[in-house]
Amino acid sequence: MLEDFLQDDLSLFALPLYLAAVLVEAWHAHRHQSGRYRLGDTLASFSMLAASAIVELLPRLLALAAFVYLHEVSPLRDVIGRQWWAWLLLFVLDDFSYYWFHRANHEVRLLWAGHVNHHSSQYLNFGTALRQGVGERVHKFLFWMWLPLLGFDPAMIVTVISLNLFYQFWIHTRAVGKLHPWIEAVFNTPSHHRVHHGSNVRYLDRNHGGVLIIWDRLFGTFADERDDEPVVYGLTTNINSDNPWTVLSHEYRAIWRDLRRANHWGDRLRILFLAPGWSADGPDKRASVLRAQAGMH
Repeated sequence: MLEDFLQDDLSLFALPLYLAAVLVEAWHAHRHQSGRYRLGDTLASFSMLAASAIVELLPRLLALAAFVYLHEVSPLRDVIGRQWWAWLLLFVLDDFSYYWFHRANHEVRLLWAGHVNHHSSQYLNFGTALRQGVGERVHKFLFWMWLPLLGFDPAMIVTVISLNLFYQFWIHTRAVGKLHPWIEAVFNTPSHHRVHHGSNVRYLDRNHGGVLIIWDRLFGTFADERDDEPVVYGLTTNINSDNPWTVLSHEYRAIWRDLRRANHWGDRLRILFLAPGWSADGPDKRASVLRAQAGMH
């Protein structure tokens, strides 16, 4: 089962393609002097890719063991096989799981600390796609534990997770404008994902979907890219550093400082579990509060 688990992880085979795409895009950006790449920033992204792969090793093995056990005890294991409709259903349920995993990473500060390094680049390019969240690897697979209980086998789950991530790599680009309205209505597109990487108040914590954008439309987290408000990439307060340790740990260290400064356990719990921007002794800078203050919905 472990061998099947690794063989069905398509990301292992896609990595050379990703690296080639980064090189071609960076060459094109240099040739046209577009300013869409910077060497130090790209090297920091590669370091986060390596760190995330290392951190994920143990959680991934534990997740495999849990997937196998939960599939074995599922009453649906003999109903759900590898029929075409099972693959299609799993694709939708996987994307639903990814939406809530991704949204939680933006709306719970402790989880945000493990995801923020993906947003710390002030560029959007294929290199940014490889700047994976490191700390989020610890809790990631918890959001998929319900799928083997529905009868889907672990190899299927890993395959679909990998396909979802493969798709997401290609939407980290500024080279593609808006697509046909029907595509924009259903799928996560480069335009929608540019919004997700924006630090503009209007765009904060929006468009969390993986392949599909329908979840954001259904659950009120959708924002359209506007011609009158160009996306500003990065964080609301940028770290301005390519140091891998700074990129990886800066939000954890900020949380620790806030916890030490807090006087009450209630405030400490709010620091950990409310959205980023909440403060016990300063203005509330959560995205929802900032939008309300600006008269945005």
